[in-house]
This record gives sequence, C-alpha cells and structure tokens, in this order.
Amino acid sequence: MTGFTARDPDYEAKLRASFSRMRVMELIGARLARIEPGLVEIELPFREDLMQQHGFFHAGMSSTIADTAGGYASFTLNPGDTSVLTVEFKLNLLAPADGERLVAAGRVIKPGRTLTICDLEVTAYKDGQPKLVAKGLQTMMCVKDRPDILAAG
Repeated sequence: MTGFTARDPDYEAKLRASFSRMRVMELIGARLARIEPGLVEIELPFREDLMQQHGFFHAGMSSTIADTAGGYASFTLNPGDTSVLTVEFKLNLLAPADGERLVAAGRVIKPGRTLTICDLEVTAYKDGQPKLVAKGLQTMMCVKDRPDILAAG
C-alpha cells in the first residue's frame, strides 16, 4: 500500500491502454505486474536477445523498464485528462542484472500538480532469490492529453 489516492477512478484501465500502445514494451516482452495508486511494477523475463556480451540483462533493459514503471506510478495519481513525460532520471547500477527475470518498481515519493518525484528500483530474480541491481530517482511532468497523439497510437 502506498497511501496515495488516485484522482481518476479509471486510472488502471487508462494505464493498461497506454501500456499496450508502448511498442517498446511489446518488443522486449515486458508486462505489467502490479498497479496501485503511486506504485507500478513491470516484469521483464529473460531472453537471450536482451543480454549484453557477458550474459547479463543489458543496462538499457533495466533503464527502460525502470523509467516506464516510474512514469506509470506518476500517471496513477494524475487527473483523467493528462499523461506524463519524463523530465529526468538517474539510475545507479548496483550489480549485474543476472537472473530469470527483472522487476522494476516505480514509487511516487512526492506527487505534485506539474512535477512528481519517483523512486526507482530494479530487482533481478535468480533461482527465486531477489537481488537489488539498480536504484534511481526520477522526475515526471504532468501534461494535458493530446487527442491527435492518442488517436495515432
């Protein structure tokens, strides 16, 4: 439980619809694992083509799912006629991302009318054991929906 309350009662359906339009998530095989106000988790199963030369998940995969999880965590607290854009994020890689799957968690730390700050974590699961492999901080911007962009997606 995050202690936050969604401003839009349809936030989960809108989040799922938005996620389904993100072709990069489909491309890498990522899926939504958990959604609640102020918290989103995204799971990425192991695939050979997502690995770097040493057999670990590529840092780009960790970054992609972390950024997306934080963005959607922010999105859960936005008014219904808005979306989000990343302003900035920093991700520290703490250990090689070695395992059968990665789970990125985005948690809102400080919601705001325009800018929201999120905590990012990426955990690798190997033989059922979790290991924190990346930790970050993100700033998201709330933007008004643009029907022309939504229709194209």
